[in-house]
Amino acid sequence: MRQTWRWFGPRDLVPIDHVAQAGAEGIVTALHHVPTGAVWTPDEIARRQAEVAVMADGSPSGLAWDVVESLPVSEDIKRQTGAWRAHLAAYRQSLENLAAAGIEVICYNFMPVLDWTRTDLAWRLPNGATCMRFDLADFAAFDLHILARPGAAEDYDAALRDEAARRFAAMDDDRRTHLARNVVFGLPGAAERFSLEDVRAQLALYDGIGPDRLRAHLIDFLAEVAPTAERLGLRLCCHPDDPPVPLLGLPRVMSTEADFRAVTRAVDLPANGITLCSGSLGARPDNDLPGMMERLGERVHFLHLRNVKRESPDIRGSFHEAEHLGGDTDMVALVEAALREEARRRKAGRADWSIPFRPDHGQDILDDLGRRAQPGYPSIGRLKGLAELRGIIAALAPRVMA
Repeated sequence: MRQTWRWFGPRDLVPIDHVAQAGAEGIVTALHHVPTGAVWTPDEIARRQAEVAVMADGSPSGLAWDVVESLPVSEDIKRQTGAWRAHLAAYRQSLENLAAAGIEVICYNFMPVLDWTRTDLAWRLPNGATCMRFDLADFAAFDLHILARPGAAEDYDAALRDEAARRFAAMDDDRRTHLARNVVFGLPGAAERFSLEDVRAQLALYDGIGPDRLRAHLIDFLAEVAPTAERLGLRLCCHPDDPPVPLLGLPRVMSTEADFRAVTRAVDLPANGITLCSGSLGARPDNDLPGMMERLGERVHFLHLRNVKRESPDIRGSFHEAEHLGGDTDMVALVEAALREEARRRKAGRADWSIPFRPDHGQDILDDLGRRAQPGYPSIGRLKGLAELRGIIAALAPRVMA
């Protein structure tokens, strides 16, 4: 299992020097400044590779850009509207340019409007650490009373509507504004510039698009780009929905094992694969993460290893980001299943037998608390998670990979 680390580019408050000191073997990054739907040019790709390759004093970092996360899929492609065909052509050209640069693994997602959703980006734990949290009642208060989405009441039962009304009534204006900003933060780069009217307008564009239609659009997208990836020797890997349930009236189509199986069968190419995110999928109690790794492992091209603590037994419920070994997913069993898949691949002679993983998210601890890094991506919290995962691998690999 190849140890990688997500890096958001030169403005990331966790510099490449610190990533190298953490013992990561590769970098997961993206060209966040390139507009969605535009081509990633060879020059821009090479510039990011050069930034990864050196530390602050100019000495070699020993790191390379291993995984793209993410090459974004435009909303036009998801809806099949506007410039979607031009965006498909740009996506294919970006794949050509990434392959020419030697980058083989490309993570993406197909979540409409919001890439991920949390109601609190720094929820305080009893030990003083902070973490990201999704509180269903707070989210309902946002949806029903701040966004005031038409038809929202139909998505919540009476008890939850009552609790949301109580929560909203207890909030002052600052708290309401803060909650709205937290939810909108899932729009990459939009937290400071998207108004509630902007969000309403984005949601309206999905009127009439249900899960069956969105899934069909995902399959159409893959039918267009997966053959290119296959020809180039690339591995595409779709990230699951986060949280893995419908939100704001939007469909979700990559939330369960059945969802991933349907899409990988529909476009049955090895290049059409999965990012198995144990945190996103683990927010649903009916997702068996070690079992999914066993059954879908042939198509797992990338692993996000993180844990969440569910706060209810419901399919749709509150949860918070836990320590990597402290949530509801059996991380030891999941890593063992991944190592078994690697052993099968190596025996079969697959060149991609080593699966890249990264310690996804983490709690803000120690100096993280004053660093104010990208939410969910602290330095020390992820270092702690990587160390714990590295220990599991060191203990299990000699036996499983023998």
